[in-house]
Amino acid sequence: MARADKQAAVAEIVESFNASAGAVLTEYRGLTVKELQDLRRSLGENASYAVVKNTLAKLAADEVGISGFDELLTGPTAIAFINGDVVEAAKGLRDFAKANPTLVIKGGVLDGQPLDAAEIAKLADLESREVLLGKLAGAMLASLSQAVYLLNAPIAQAARLAGALQAKAEQDPSILAGGAGTPVAAEEAPAAEDTVAEAPADEAPAAAEASDEGDTAEA
Repeated sequence: MARADKQAAVAEIVESFNASAGAVLTEYRGLTVKELQDLRRSLGENASYAVVKNTLAKLAADEVGISGFDELLTGPTAIAFINGDVVEAAKGLRDFAKANPTLVIKGGVLDGQPLDAAEIAKLADLESREVLLGKLAGAMLASLSQAVYLLNAPIAQAARLAGALQAKAEQDPSILAGGAGTPVAAEEAPAAEDTVAEAPADEAPAAAEASDEGDTAEA
């Protein structure tokens, strides 16, 4: 490979490393061209799958500051540069490797940190970003519903109290004037008592006149 072509190839790999959230190194020995196409199709927008030369991949990794790739860059190597959901990309590679054992996941890098094959397998077992966001949204919605309930509870209680007061007022309008209302009979009671109290005073002169008439008759 000419020097200029070599530099261009390294620059292309460097750009792929910088533009991706992570990368997974694989050995594709034994895979057919059609199977490689199927793998690229299964990854979809989550990752791009590129066959690379080990020496060029090592130079590119050194340039971007990725360590720990030297022992992984053996045999026919292809790198899955993850552009979308990291978990979904890891799942796609794992599932394809199960169906096609000739694909070997050797390791990778995520956010600049090296990962071995076991760590990538654990990453594939995680829930996808969409699922986690759905659960987070559900939890937030539940918390919001509880908050709305707590805020509205006093209002609902006040509404029930107002309704009960209205029903009571319809049965006894005197409530609206204040207090619990006073029966009419109770208001008339003092007048009756005054009449009874004044009766002896009215009868006293009549008794005195009768006594005087008696005295005159005797005389």
